[in-house]
Amino acid sequence: MALPIVHHPDYDAESVPDGHRFPMRKYSLLATLLRERGERFAVPAHAPERWLHLAHDPAYVTAVLTSSVDARTARRIGFEMTPAIAARTRASVGGTCLAARLALQEGAAVSLAGGSHHANYESGAGFCVFNDVAVAARAMQAEGLARKIAIIDCDVHHGDGTASIFTGDSSVFTASLHCEDNWPREKPPSDLDVGLAKGEGDAAYLKALTGLVDQVFARSEPDLVFYNAGVDPHADDRLGLLRLTDDGLRERDRRVAEACRSRAVPLVGVLGGGYEKDAGAVARRHSFMVDALAAITAPDRRAALPSPH
Repeated sequence: MALPIVHHPDYDAESVPDGHRFPMRKYSLLATLLRERGERFAVPAHAPERWLHLAHDPAYVTAVLTSSVDARTARRIGFEMTPAIAARTRASVGGTCLAARLALQEGAAVSLAGGSHHANYESGAGFCVFNDVAVAARAMQAEGLARKIAIIDCDVHHGDGTASIFTGDSSVFTASLHCEDNWPREKPPSDLDVGLAKGEGDAAYLKALTGLVDQVFARSEPDLVFYNAGVDPHADDRLGLLRLTDDGLRERDRRVAEACRSRAVPLVGVLGGGYEKDAGAVARRHSFMVDALAAITAPDRRAALPSPH
């Protein structure tokens, strides 16, 4: 079976204008790029409110869904909290949950959104409203589909919200590879943090990645891995401060995919960040992760999968 790819039209909230620091159009542009290549999409349902309560304060969930978030929180998130933003974030959570179910069936799956790792239990921040990966991880556990989960976060910014949600939870192993000199300034500890100095490029990044991935599997035995494949480590990103090339991002995604394939651990890919002004360039870089996961679900590769541990 071809790689399952999840997409919802609501991923692109039209209430966020072109020119906003968050290039919202990247979601529809990526979907168009993949459609032109012949890809078809699974369409998720919007996450019901009860799912959101698995990782978030019910009072905060209600405020988002009723567009009554206070002005200070809205500023911290970076969006005007409109019904379109509420619909977008519910679609994104629903998409990551669907991708997780499909990955458990097929070995890997992608949602063409997600990676909202700055959202914590009480609130959102940094363009992240609900933490889709945290909700999906808890949902898979609640449904008995996965027992132990690992989150490999390669967005250039530390996965602070994810780390805080799973503090003290030994069933979810959190790992973050990020630029140490970048936002957020306060970085609650993940189970494994690797912070790179500003300006590092492909060689240093890929060396650090290999060490991080090896440690993730040495220290945890996950039934399911979520991979935040933010493209903001790229040299042209406005908010990244690292210097990766397109080839470096491709190799990063390939190594994560191969690490999971070689261990027969299902892999869920989500997009994470990317903030270059050219939303088309960001969308193209996000397609690298789709290609990497497609390679490990190709029929000739799946036949060689080892038996699950």
